[in-house]
Amino acid sequence: MPLAALGKWAPALEQTGSALTAANKVKLFLLPASLSALLEARVLLKRVAIAGACFVLGCCTRQQPSNDIVFVSNEAGYVTLLDGATGRIEGVLRTGGRPRGMGFSPDGRTFYVAASAAGRIEAFDVHSRNRLASYDAGTDPERFALSPDGSTFYIASEDHGAITFTDARSGRIEHEVKVGPEPEGVGVSPDGRVVVATSETANLAHFIDARTGKLLDSVPVGSRPRFVLFLNGGRRVWVSSEQRGTISVFDTASHRIVQTIDLTKSFDIERPVQAIEMRSTRDEKRVFVAMGRSNLVAEINPATGEVVRSFPTGERTWGIGLSPDETRLYAASGLSGTLTIIDIVNKKVIRTVMLGGRPWGALAARR
Repeated sequence: MPLAALGKWAPALEQTGSALTAANKVKLFLLPASLSALLEARVLLKRVAIAGACFVLGCCTRQQPSNDIVFVSNEAGYVTLLDGATGRIEGVLRTGGRPRGMGFSPDGRTFYVAASAAGRIEAFDVHSRNRLASYDAGTDPERFALSPDGSTFYIASEDHGAITFTDARSGRIEHEVKVGPEPEGVGVSPDGRVVVATSETANLAHFIDARTGKLLDSVPVGSRPRFVLFLNGGRRVWVSSEQRGTISVFDTASHRIVQTIDLTKSFDIERPVQAIEMRSTRDEKRVFVAMGRSNLVAEINPATGEVVRSFPTGERTWGIGLSPDETRLYAASGLSGTLTIIDIVNKKVIRTVMLGGRPWGALAARR
């Protein structure tokens, strides 16, 4: 823009907004050299001032660290620690081979991870990040659940076809419950009485008495069942099926399927529609589902079973976790090696963090 264009319009033009006349144009461009130099200096000063203001504003609005830390298990052999708000990587926990399923103690102070290749559950202090203990877990432990009182691990020993009960105090295996081939999902009811496990090869949901270890029932579900989620105070239990893209909703007491949520009806996409890991908000008004090779996370209204919305993620999203304050959701994607951070208050993806390796699961704890 010519410097003359920065001069003031003629008084009549400022008041009426009329177009410039040829005479006025000539007057505007025939500025004295001293005035032109003065205007140029003023423009330069304005630019400097604007740049300085932007720099200060950027410093003032820089996103602050969150009050939670995210644990991402990586099948490459470690757990990555990240700040929940900024996605900044803060460290790595070296574990036994192929870490996958994760959990926390009831008081939130201890972090547990299943080191599948090492055949054990490893425990770390959430705050100091020091290794505390390890527990026998049978062969190839994948997922596990911890009893509400923190006394017993219920572990899916995948290549052994069993649910392993391990004493959390002694670290020793108490007994095993034989189930269908390749168990993966496992959950325990809030009252600690019922364990539900899934067999991904037999396509069964197994109901087990947590006290005696007795197998109570085995019920067919959709192919490749992956995860177990108890809702409604334990009266309902959801079982996700990867290949069918469905969720079987059971009445826990009767072991009867009362509803089937079919994600394929809500997604018209070229990629396979799948259902893997599930998480619920504490008020149970929102359930989130990792959709595997769909490269999405779906949000479901559990009252109706309807898909409310979905969020794009990296490739093959397997594990998800909520921040303790339930403002963010974290999604681990194994094929893209990424963690997607989703703002579930404003309902948008806010950050994708490149981790590398094969991220498997994501959980968050208070600092």
